[in-house]
Amino acid sequence: MDIGTRLLMFLDVVERGSFAKAAQIRNIDRSVISKQIGRLEDELSVRLLNRTTRSFSLTAAGAEMVKKAQELRKLLSETQLLAENYHTEPKGLLRITSSTIVGRRYVQPVINEFQKRFPQVEVELRLEDRLVDIVGEGFDLAFRVGEPKDSSLIARKIARNRLVMLATPQFLATYGTPKHIDELTELPAATYASEGLRFTGVSYFDVDDNAKEMPIKSVFRSNDGDLILLKVLSDTAFCVVPAFLVDQEVKRGELVPFLTDVKLMDYSAMYAVYPHRDLPVRTRLFFDAIREYIGKDTPIWENNIPNYSAMYGFESPKARPLF
Repeated sequence: MDIGTRLLMFLDVVERGSFAKAAQIRNIDRSVISKQIGRLEDELSVRLLNRTTRSFSLTAAGAEMVKKAQELRKLLSETQLLAENYHTEPKGLLRITSSTIVGRRYVQPVINEFQKRFPQVEVELRLEDRLVDIVGEGFDLAFRVGEPKDSSLIARKIARNRLVMLATPQFLATYGTPKHIDELTELPAATYASEGLRFTGVSYFDVDDNAKEMPIKSVFRSNDGDLILLKVLSDTAFCVVPAFLVDQEVKRGELVPFLTDVKLMDYSAMYAVYPHRDLPVRTRLFFDAIREYIGKDTPIWENNIPNYSAMYGFESPKARPLF
């Protein structure tokens, strides 16, 4: 292992905040990381880290080496990009990260067709519902719901995400089909909840286009969209979810949209996120392929809800994310 590789390993440790996390990213043992950082310090004849049994801190020399390691990573990335753009056919490894449902339903089918067209491209797809550090973990492309807050990343909108209220015919027969949004407060709901986000009400516009929120009674919460739909399919709750969660349930009559005259606020759009403007050929071609698959005007998932374009005040000019 050369000094450049050890510098990048050192950068992983600093950016991840621990030897264990750096080892996990690289899929190697923690002891290997520790040993290589020790060798780097020997080669440079300077201490980079002050270590304790549970943590570490950068020395002054270590802080300077972090800057050099970041410059090295950027230089290597630019060099690789320059070389790849001379290839007549895309090749190499394409690392993609995505939320679980988006990855399974909308990214994986594109990967299958993409590799038929370009067999020299290897693809690694990491499904993570946590917020991934794209640069630090070495991903070429990420698909996220909601525009990223990190201004250093490039984000391009892939598709809109509208909402739909769903229940089973049996649920509506048991509780009665709501005629007004106020009635939702008394009905059992299945909602999204994660470590930092909790859906507690339905955001909508009144007849004067003023933003409102109607509290709902959540009896089941999950951070997994499929589980929310399974709960609703049990006839024991309704849900308000992004349309991209819907598969064939509405077409099969298992789920029914209701209160379709309510003007719901749109859910956060789907974005492709990447670290640099100058994309390698394989990344640029994959980005184009997924835009084509999802649809540039009407997202593919909206076709799963018949007459959806006439529901929930589609022409509403206002929108904000719910979670």
